[in-house]
Amino acid sequence: MNTPAPSEPAWIRDAICWQVYPLGFCGAPLHREDLVGESYAGAEGENVVHRLRRLQGWLDHLVGLGANVLLLNPIFDSVSHGYDTLDHRRLDPRLGDEADFDALVAACRERGIRVVLDGVFNHVSHLHPEARRAIAAGPGTPEGDRIRWAGDQPYGFEGNVDLVELNLTDPAVQDAVVRVMGLWLERGADGWRLDAMYAAGAEAWAPILERVRAAHPDAWILGEVIHGDYPAIAAASGAHSITQYELWKAIWSSLREHNLFELEHALGRHRDFLAADGDEHPLIFVGNHDTTRIASQVADGRDLAVAYALLALLPGIPAVYAGDEFGATGIKEDRAGGDDAVRPAFPDDPAEIAGAAGSVGASAPTESAATSPHLSVLSREAVPRILEVHQRLFSLRRREPWLADAEVTVRRESLEDTFAEITLSPRPGGGGAQDSAAGGGAAAQQLTLVVNLGDADRPVQGEVLEVVSGADMLDAVGPPAPGFVPAHGIAVVR
Repeated sequence: MNTPAPSEPAWIRDAICWQVYPLGFCGAPLHREDLVGESYAGAEGENVVHRLRRLQGWLDHLVGLGANVLLLNPIFDSVSHGYDTLDHRRLDPRLGDEADFDALVAACRERGIRVVLDGVFNHVSHLHPEARRAIAAGPGTPEGDRIRWAGDQPYGFEGNVDLVELNLTDPAVQDAVVRVMGLWLERGADGWRLDAMYAAGAEAWAPILERVRAAHPDAWILGEVIHGDYPAIAAASGAHSITQYELWKAIWSSLREHNLFELEHALGRHRDFLAADGDEHPLIFVGNHDTTRIASQVADGRDLAVAYALLALLPGIPAVYAGDEFGATGIKEDRAGGDDAVRPAFPDDPAEIAGAAGSVGASAPTESAATSPHLSVLSREAVPRILEVHQRLFSLRRREPWLADAEVTVRRESLEDTFAEITLSPRPGGGGAQDSAAGGGAAAQQLTLVVNLGDADRPVQGEVLEVVSGADMLDAVGPPAPGFVPAHGIAVVR
């Protein structure tokens, strides 16, 4: 990864995200109850509830974690889960109004936090006014051509008839998307996550993003893509970053199956992505609002120490899904409402998590007990230790800023099913190499992340900068002996 080109916002190189699904986090009802016919029940704003304010009480926690970007999932006017949009220009009344958004942005600005919004532009609710007009007009008409069709039926996103796909190649649709993205960037947002960017494809997004980037060169554009050639998609679309789902899958799968050869393969792909023109700033994560929580994916909870270290230290832009830093649990299921367990309500105060959130199934006090599940954690007693591990690892990343675009290599001679030495080196020509001039060069900065999923401590050579024992993290059994990488743990060595 080279120094960002002029068209890329410089601030993303140091970005660490804390991702929040606001409707769940803030305890909003799962479904709107104020929709009647084609309009709202009563005057606009009559049913506004100012829940978005809850997030302000968590901003100091975000900073204390080591993050500096608030990555929000949908906040716009919608029918239920936020991805069935009714009006992109208006905050969802279950969260509040534009004054609540302005107050959140102001509070973030005071703390040096960037705000990134979730742009659900690929599809809208079938109740959206544009969708209604297009359906009424039918295919082959100017208005009808603003949505996609399957024969004479509106094309439903991933088979969902209530989610009508927009035709992002239509000039009128492109104009509308550009206006909406510009509206919220001018209001204080710093970037956009483009939901389901893979559906319409890079070519459909290219003219839209060209216009947005020209008007807002400091805005970060993150595209959600599951499979494919990430750098090519980024380059063709104009997005700065792509969601690194390949690495996400390899992390939890390799830890659960104790097969670090899978991780080694994925890290090779990750290295190639970083070196290619295009997706030079991939978003790396171990969970999000669409996936089973990492604490529920990994069979042995002690191995979560490895997942946290990989997230914090690998090159790219890390994103912590809110709650994972406490050891939150939750399983995504393929059914209606199957996302609810991974999109829980949070209390007003972060301090309540350790004191009120118990083991799986326990709940924290919040206003929406009847409508939404609440945050469940792997171990109440371990919450402060899991949080402290995140803080230590992200602090190390901050002290070694070149890690954001490091060269990553697994030492093949070290590789076993349960053991690996992952070398992180400043990339030639990147910020790390430049920063290293006073420290003896790139070799002096090189770090090795030693991963041990086995049942025995193993010796390491060199200066140990950080060590995390999964057993100590969960059960407070005590730290390992000096000079060792603990069983089910990691060591960072220079």
